Amino acid sequence: MEKTKEDLRRLLRRIDGKGYKAYKDIQGQYACDDFELHIDYVQGDPFASPSRLRVRVDNRFPDWAYQNRSREVALRDFLARQFARCIRRFAKGNRGSGKSGGIFIDQPGQEILERTAVVLDGDKLEARFQAGLPAFGRRIAGQQAAAILLDELPAIAGHSLFPEPLDEEVLLNHLLVNEDADALRSHLDGLGLVAFVANGALLPRASGVDPRPLEGGLPFRSPENMEVDIQLPNRRLTGMGIPKGITLITGGGYHGKSTLLRAIELGVYNHIPGDGREFVVANRHAVKIRAEDGRFVEKVNISPFINNLPQSVDTLRFSTRNASGSTSQAANVMEALEAGARALLIDEDTSATNFMIRDHRMQQLVPKEREPITPFVDKARQLYDELGVSSIIVVGGSGLYFDIADRVLCMVEYEPQDLTERAHEIASAHPQDRANEGGQDFGALPRRVPIPESIDAQKGRREKVRAFGIRSLQFGAEEIALSAVEQLADNSQLNAIGDALLYARKYMDGRPLVEALDQVMADIEKDSLDVLSRRKEGHYAVFRKLELAAALNRLRSLRVE
Repeated sequence: MEKTKEDLRRLLRRIDGKGYKAYKDIQGQYACDDFELHIDYVQGDPFASPSRLRVRVDNRFPDWAYQNRSREVALRDFLARQFARCIRRFAKGNRGSGKSGGIFIDQPGQEILERTAVVLDGDKLEARFQAGLPAFGRRIAGQQAAAILLDELPAIAGHSLFPEPLDEEVLLNHLLVNEDADALRSHLDGLGLVAFVANGALLPRASGVDPRPLEGGLPFRSPENMEVDIQLPNRRLTGMGIPKGITLITGGGYHGKSTLLRAIELGVYNHIPGDGREFVVANRHAVKIRAEDGRFVEKVNISPFINNLPQSVDTLRFSTRNASGSTSQAANVMEALEAGARALLIDEDTSATNFMIRDHRMQQLVPKEREPITPFVDKARQLYDELGVSSIIVVGGSGLYFDIADRVLCMVEYEPQDLTERAHEIASAHPQDRANEGGQDFGALPRRVPIPESIDAQKGRREKVRAFGIRSLQFGAEEIALSAVEQLADNSQLNAIGDALLYARKYMDGRPLVEALDQVMADIEKDSLDVLSRRKEGHYAVFRKLELAAALNRLRSLRVE
């Protein structure tokens, strides 16, 4: 017989004042007026991780709200945001010890990501969230629990998961912006572009820790000769198209070079209306590359950039537990290429100088036979000509890249100017005396085979995986440092990546690393992020294979053949 909200009310009355473990009695499913309440897991005490709950309602939204993948993802994102707003509006918060009384749902940021906080399951919508079941000390506060589950929760669900209370115009705009951003990104390859920045975009952020747009920031305007006009499903856009090949972003300090690159690197994701970067998009396989002193590297072929190390260190299968700036940047490039990168995004401010350039004077002082490093300036052209991998590079201190650049953008007070012709004139008038050290071809990409036993999340008697913001991931006894993986945008991506590393072991059966990760991504595409866990997890957000590979490559227990 199906349990009802009155059954839940009686249960809470019966266990009121008892020891906290008696809360286990309320696990199960309850029919409420407009929704089903699923109490999937009850925490062990009021100081433990909150209990996991789900609300399922009939999907009353019109077909246009989820008629394609872009709109469905945007609808779910919008409803998760609305659920979070309603928590702040209707939930009274703390009611006793520990996390008592709190209701928590995965809170989206500036990006629109597919996430498991709200899912569309056939003709049902399901919100997944957590609640701190209230107690005084370790005694159940049954009346307060009834208020949360039977008064506050119906108000939250009623005002967030049904179309009637929502502003249809605001919802529609959310869907159309996401749909157009997806369409815009899908046009890039056909237009020969690696990125696009719409006229009128607002790129500067409020601060380094506040990702909202800077109030009073200057709207972006493309150089006329780089303007591209694109018809999207719901609007027509004009903006700057950055072509495939090698593009330099230069200019004086504080004129917006890194701000432009940062907007492009986050253009692998869509953004909410009002963010300012709604129509700044990049090739979905673009990767930010930087130096990363101290990182772990496991048998990566870095020989295209570093060779002939002292003591005959093997750079075809280079390993270290404490990489230098240049070796870490070389490894980051090669691992990104192994994982399928199609564009590299590099800022000189976060790069190792000796990885980026080596001028004529230094070549005279230290001849090539005594210099293991081949600078990126001598490999970028090979990368594009041989592998079709583009580069967008921020440079402000050296003109060595003028010779290889297909396009040179100069930022002047946050406005780009196309100075390609002038840069090439300067290069012709002041030819480099330096020798190109890049060799005849780019070199071989890594093709490594992971050993599944090395991906071990065991800590004590159980596996332990826990994300800390977007900076690190506890994986068993190891901490995976991810602060240098700059395209991670959401803590829930790390939650999903941690479990995806565990899930990936089933495909580590002698196949190359990239093929195992391809299979993980294919399973997620086919069966959703839910494939990563046996339970109904509400704190996952979609990630790219490139970030999954980055996390695996930084796992210090990783071993490969």
